[in-house]
Amino acid sequence: MGQRACQVDLEKVVMSSFLTEINALKPGNVSRYAEGHGMTVNDFIVSAELATPILCNQGLSIGERILKCIKAIQAQVKCNTNLGMVLLFAPLIKAVETWNTKNTAALQKKLIMELEMLDEKETNRVFEAIRLANPGGLGQADKYDVNLPAGCRLLEAMAEVQQRDYIARQYVTGFHDVFVTGLGCIKIFTRRWNSVEWATVACYLTFLADFPDTHIQRKSGGQVAEQTRKRAIPIAEKFKKNEKPDNAISALLEFDKELKDSNINPGTSADLTAASLLLYELTK
Repeated sequence: MGQRACQVDLEKVVMSSFLTEINALKPGNVSRYAEGHGMTVNDFIVSAELATPILCNQGLSIGERILKCIKAIQAQVKCNTNLGMVLLFAPLIKAVETWNTKNTAALQKKLIMELEMLDEKETNRVFEAIRLANPGGLGQADKYDVNLPAGCRLLEAMAEVQQRDYIARQYVTGFHDVFVTGLGCIKIFTRRWNSVEWATVACYLTFLADFPDTHIQRKSGGQVAEQTRKRAIPIAEKFKKNEKPDNAISALLEFDKELKDSNINPGTSADLTAASLLLYELTK
C-alpha cells in the first residue's frame, strides 16, 4: 500500500476518533446529547476537520502539528475546543507513522522515544500553541512559563507541571494512563456492549472517578475537583454494571445538567478519553 493510501486510512481513523468522542454522552462535557460551556457540537466537528489532515502530515514535526492545528482552529472556530486532544494525538500519530505496529508495548516504546526527542524548538512551538488556545485557568508559572521563551526540552517543562496537569503527566509517563486505564477500559466495554461509543462513556467516567480532573482543578480549585471525583464514583460504578447502557441515558443527562449548571467541565477526562479511543482504533 502506498504512503498516500496509508495516510488516508490514518486520517479516517483520527477523524473517527474525534467524532466518536463528541458523540459519546460525557456528563459535564460537550456531546451530541448536550452542548454547553459556550461551545457547540459543530465547533468540535469543524475543529476535528481542520486538525485531522495537519495531525497526519508526515512532513511536520510533533510541535509543528500541534501549533498549526491550534492556529487553524483559533482562526476559524475562535475557541479552545481541543488543545488537550491535539497535544495527545500528535505524538501518538507520529509514533504510529514511524513504527507501523499494532503491538501496544512496541508502540508505547516508540512513543517514548519520540517524546524524548522533543527539543527546545519543539517546546517553544507547543508553548505558542498553548498561549493561542488560552485554556481556562492557565495563569503563570515560576518555572517554564508558557508566556516566556522555553529554555528547556519539552519533557522538562511537562515534568514541572505533571501534578497539576494530567495531559503533561502523559508526556512524562509515556502515556501510562492512556495505555493502561483508558485502552483497557475501552477494550473491555466494547466487547461487552458491542459499542465503542458506550465504551467511550465508560472510559470517561472511569477517568473522572479515578482522579481530580486537572481542568476543573485549574478553573475551580482542588476542592471542587475532588468533590466532582467523589460524585462520579457511584455514577461510574452503576453505569458499568448496566447490561444495556442506553438505560443510563436519563441518569447521565441528570449528572450532565448538575455539572454544567455549576460550570464544571471535566476537560482533562475528556481529552484522556479521546486519546484512549485513538489508541484503541490504531491498535485494534
